[in-house]
Amino acid sequence: MAGLGSSSSEMDLDRLNIEEYLTVESIRESPRKLHLRDLLDISPTLKEAAGAIVDDSFTRCFKSNPPEPWNWNVYLFPLWCLGVVIRYGILFPLRVTILAAGWIVFFSAFLPVHFLLGDHNKLRQKVERKLVEMICSVFVASWTGVIKYHGPRPSIRPQQVFVANHTSMIDFIILEQMTAFAVIMQKHPGWVGFIQKTILESVGCIWFNRTESKDREIVARKLREHTQGVDKNPVLIFPEGTCVNNHYTVMFKKGAFELGCAVCPVAIKYNKIFVDAFWNSKKQSFTMHLVQLMTSWAVVCDVWYLEPQYIRSGETPIEFAERVRDMISVRAGLKKVPWDGYLKYFRPSPKLIERKQQIFAESVLQRLEEK
Repeated sequence: MAGLGSSSSEMDLDRLNIEEYLTVESIRESPRKLHLRDLLDISPTLKEAAGAIVDDSFTRCFKSNPPEPWNWNVYLFPLWCLGVVIRYGILFPLRVTILAAGWIVFFSAFLPVHFLLGDHNKLRQKVERKLVEMICSVFVASWTGVIKYHGPRPSIRPQQVFVANHTSMIDFIILEQMTAFAVIMQKHPGWVGFIQKTILESVGCIWFNRTESKDREIVARKLREHTQGVDKNPVLIFPEGTCVNNHYTVMFKKGAFELGCAVCPVAIKYNKIFVDAFWNSKKQSFTMHLVQLMTSWAVVCDVWYLEPQYIRSGETPIEFAERVRDMISVRAGLKKVPWDGYLKYFRPSPKLIERKQQIFAESVLQRLEEK
């Protein structure tokens, strides 16, 4: 009897919660009480909700998978402790020294060239390009990067743009050490923003703020002008617009695919045997991300430069973008998901939430009228 009493009280509680979603008129017109079983019979709404919970492929795109612990017994734990001492006590200070020495050499050569030679001096452009490639190589060395490049090395040609999947800001560093790309990148604060303004602008990089609609128009105009140049550095774009955990690819923005030029896909795949290279910018600063890489054993990565692609007759820019995404996903072994990566930064609009609530309430009323 106690069980029946508690069940009855639960039903009453359910009834009170349900009535909060319905109007007073609809409840008065109802010839019978509301029960939980009436709601459980609204299969379309529940199916949609259950599917969103069980198969949340959007959230999985931006989750980092923690490494499985292997120091679980008395034999392996001492080896793990030894590894910690080596990584933090020996490798990390050595890597910091290499990085600091690299910056000293870089600024010793970059500053005189940047301020003494003219803006359109070809020698200045060539030296700055080589110096940027050099400092990126120093960054890769500070992680003990083991990078394998497959395919022909990119060259400076007009009417071409390179697109790649995006896992971390180090994607740019890994690609930049081979070729001085002019990257399209989000503006960052702090020391990263200082490097963007003082160093990377010298190779033609273009910055934007994703929250400013005017920036998008400016970037589109600069991008078209850059791709028309003869002596310009090749353009590099990450069309996903955000970092994804290297298991999935989200929708590509169509901007890079409506320029009327060759699109050169680049597939990047990280081996997580030593460290997860995914940068979750909401939980970790880029500085701490670099520290994580510098205290690991190594960063292992494969880069594939794929065949240039051109838009086909009758093909829309969105279809072109999806075709290129297919190529990158297959080559890097990534899963495609039909999500816009910008949803990571924006909450659903109140109108969408209200519409879903209205659909749910109408389903409840329809069910009651049938009864």
